[in-house]
Amino acid sequence: MTPFTYSAPATVQEALQAYGQAKNPRFIGGGTNLLDLMKMGVEQPAEIIDINQLPLKQIEERNGGLRIGALVSNTDAANHPLVRSRYPVLSRAILSGASQQLRNMATMGGNLLQRTRCYYFYDPTFQECNKRNPGSGCGALHGFNRIHAILGQSPECIAVNPSDMSVALAALDAVVQVRGPKSEREIPVVEFHRLPGKTPNIDTNLRPGELITAIDLPAISFGRNSCYLKIRDRQSYAFALVSVAALADVEPGGTVREARIALGGVALKPWRARRAEAALKGRKLNDETLRAAADSELRDAHGYEHNEFKIELAKRAIRRAVKLAAAQQS
Repeated sequence: MTPFTYSAPATVQEALQAYGQAKNPRFIGGGTNLLDLMKMGVEQPAEIIDINQLPLKQIEERNGGLRIGALVSNTDAANHPLVRSRYPVLSRAILSGASQQLRNMATMGGNLLQRTRCYYFYDPTFQECNKRNPGSGCGALHGFNRIHAILGQSPECIAVNPSDMSVALAALDAVVQVRGPKSEREIPVVEFHRLPGKTPNIDTNLRPGELITAIDLPAISFGRNSCYLKIRDRQSYAFALVSVAALADVEPGGTVREARIALGGVALKPWRARRAEAALKGRKLNDETLRAAADSELRDAHGYEHNEFKIELAKRAIRRAVKLAAAQQS
């Protein structure tokens, strides 16, 4: 780990000023991802700005929904009574990720910013990684790519986003509150992360010096009718091969009023399944409809030598998750 300076501002404004005055700085909350990357030599910040003293640890009702401060721990968010009762898909997604010890430290804002767990990105001895070294190539393209993307990838990068929480937030139409040196703004979570394109080294649409301050969950009448399905190699502490956050509002006769579906483990951002949602709306919820919806969402999917199986796995996961979500309807 390379040497760095450290500061711990007491206000958001002080944190933003410290960032603007520093050379190669990083904000740090729980540090559960950043410190790993620093130990590996992937991240080499010259200054660490500890934001844990900032007043961003509240969960409060707002406009019929909830506002969750960026420094709320994953554990506190998942176990909060209002999150568990109104947005159980978010609670389940968070609890399916990492270990209890990591969830105790990890923050909501930090979870949004965690970087891919691609083997080639995480190990600087591999020279080919466009996320670390733009223009060097993508080692995973012709390497071991079992965990890699099947949607939205590019020849520059086939890595995936590792966050469970972000998948649930995408299905819930959450909004990220951001404060920068000159202004505040909102970023819908479905627009927060970027697909790789020609710039896979840029993970999000945050601007330089901006700080996440909160995550807003909008009011949703059928939030309890939800499921978070995570398929992984082992039950404890493993990243998703494929995951699905699904919500379903179904009429008594079985017709789908609305469905919301997001996929994890398939792209460099949480993948909102708009095609599948459209294929379900206004139709009877049965095996035929579910199969057509899942097939439509994965029709442009592309696998590689070791992950072709994820295409069929994703289709089956969509069908199962929507069924389970609809079964929660009271």
